[in-house]
Amino acid sequence: QVQLQESGPGLVKPSQTLSLTCSVSGGSITANYYYWSWIRQPPGKGLEWMGAIAYSGDTHYSPSLKSRTSISRDTSKNQFTLHLSSVTPEDTAVYYCNALYLGIENWGQGTQVTVSS
Repeated sequence: QVQLQESGPGLVKPSQTLSLTCSVSGGSITANYYYWSWIRQPPGKGLEWMGAIAYSGDTHYSPSLKSRTSISRDTSKNQFTLHLSSVTPEDTAVYYCNALYLGIENWGQGTQVTVSS
């Protein structure tokens, strides 16, 4: 099974762009039928799916975040990256990357991101 590891800054200032990278091992991000997602959990709230990039490179985004979110990938490094622009303190959350393959999910351990000046 694949293993995922998030990396990126733990503190971001308001109005900046947050970028987080998920490094994948144990499988290729271009392998058929895999979907690679970013999901977050603000303090005291439930999980929120933000968007995904498919094995084909197609992207899908949550309608509520679509205007501020993009997901890209680097196949040479077997990584995919979340970019969230114009962050506010409401974007403070634990951010997870996730792999979905034929109904089976694998998760990264999550990384805390705080938006504060």
